[in-house]
Parts: sequence; C-alpha cells; structure tokens
Amino acid sequence: MERYHTVLSIAGSDCSGGAGIQADMKTCSALGTYAMSVIAAITAQNTQGVRGIMDASPQIVEQQIDAVFEDIVPDAVKIGMLSNSAIVEVVARRLAHYAPRCVILDPVMVSTSGCKLIADEAIGMLMSKLVPIVTLVTPNRYEAQLMAGMHIETIEDIRHAAMNILDMGAKAVLIKGGHFDDENMTDYLFTSAGDCEEYKSHFIATANTHGTGCTYSSAIASFIALGYDLKTSIARAKEYLTEALTAGANVAIGRGHGPVNHFYAPLSLKTYKS
Repeated sequence: MERYHTVLSIAGSDCSGGAGIQADMKTCSALGTYAMSVIAAITAQNTQGVRGIMDASPQIVEQQIDAVFEDIVPDAVKIGMLSNSAIVEVVARRLAHYAPRCVILDPVMVSTSGCKLIADEAIGMLMSKLVPIVTLVTPNRYEAQLMAGMHIETIEDIRHAAMNILDMGAKAVLIKGGHFDDENMTDYLFTSAGDCEEYKSHFIATANTHGTGCTYSSAIASFIALGYDLKTSIARAKEYLTEALTAGANVAIGRGHGPVNHFYAPLSLKTYKS
C-alpha cells in the first residue's frame, strides 16, 4: 500500500489567497505533498492590509486537530498565526498528546502591512507552551526581537537572540534575514546541539512579498515530510521561495504587496510505501 507524504497546517485563513492557510496549501501542493488544514482564525485581508480577524473557538480547533490525527497522521506539522492564548494552549496540548515527529513554528505576530496579529497574553503562552515542543522556530527580525526581548542589529545580536530562544526549550531556531540590510538575504540557523548554519540567496526586487514567511515555513515542513533532514529542507525551501519570488516579481495581483508564484514549477503528489 502506498501513501502520500502529508503536511498539516494550523494557521489563519487569508481570503485574498496570498498568505496563511491558502499559501500553505499552495506551497505543499506545489512541492508534491498532501496538504491538510486546521483553521485557527478567519481574516478579512488583501494585498493592502488586514481589515478584521475572527478567531475560531478553541473547541473547534481541538476537534479539527483530533479529526486529522485520528485518521491521517501528518508527516510534518506547520504552525502559523495563533492569535489568542486559548488557541495556543489547545494547539500545544494536542500536539504534545500526538507527538508528531516534526513541527515547524512560524511565530506570526505582525503582518507585512504592519497589522498586529497576536494578543499580548498569547505571546508568553506561545513561548512557554509551544516553543519547547517544536522542531524549528522561524522568526523574522521583529518576531525574534519580541521573543528574545532585545533589539537586533548585528550578527552578534542575532546569535544572542537565537540563544535566548533556544533557552526556552527550542530545538532549533532560524532567524530570517529579509528585514536586515543584507543583499545576500542571509538566514541564520542555530540548534540546541550547537550547530550554526547560514543560508544565502540573492535579493529579488519586487513588492510581491505577501505570505513569504508562510510559504518558507510550509516549504520546510514539506521537504521534511518528503524525507529530507532539517538542514537540507531549509536549503531547498529557501531555493523554492527565491524562485517563487522571482517568478512572481512582475505580476500585478492586487494594489499592494502581491503573492509569490507558488506554482512556477508544480510537482505531482509523491507517494511512498507504508
């Protein structure tokens, strides 16, 4: 019997299709993995900004997680926007129960347009309950500053912030370089085992950056679900994101920050023998 390589996204919905659950589904599908979703919130947003957020109830979030894990066990889990502490708690509790082999946490806190996406009390819950049980945390500069409780300017600051996040119990942290003045777009991986890796790509001149964090973290989860190790998965995911940015750089979708081209080279669903 064969089965698909499966990825579960737990995140918010973006009705304009560029970020959140929609970006996760597109990314996983483009990379040949079978995508599933737990919708933690519904957002009213487009390429220009977020107009409103309605959280799902903790009960329906829990029921969605149980429904997936009791039937189709994910090979990897990606977590995106969790906007309140009750939802963070239920996600942490159910993942601790099911103990999936890989969980990628993209700590979505502020949208590209500057809208805050998480309640203050949820930030502490996320760091104390979720960070210790995940495989990798993928903050951008501003999320890393908030999580580590410090300002980040230099390479040494990046290292210090990563150590603070690792001290919370994280197994690995990838601080993304998109918000630094760095033409190499360098991302920095630090692990609890003492590893330090850099991942570089060239700068893409485009306004179409909506959902890049969602896309990147979902791509990492997809490659892990396909059987690659963490470091290789990050490298391949960064390559995929760079190509998706390049392919969508000059396409006009909306009047603000448009999406990347997730399907620049889509793959068929991959299977393996169980």
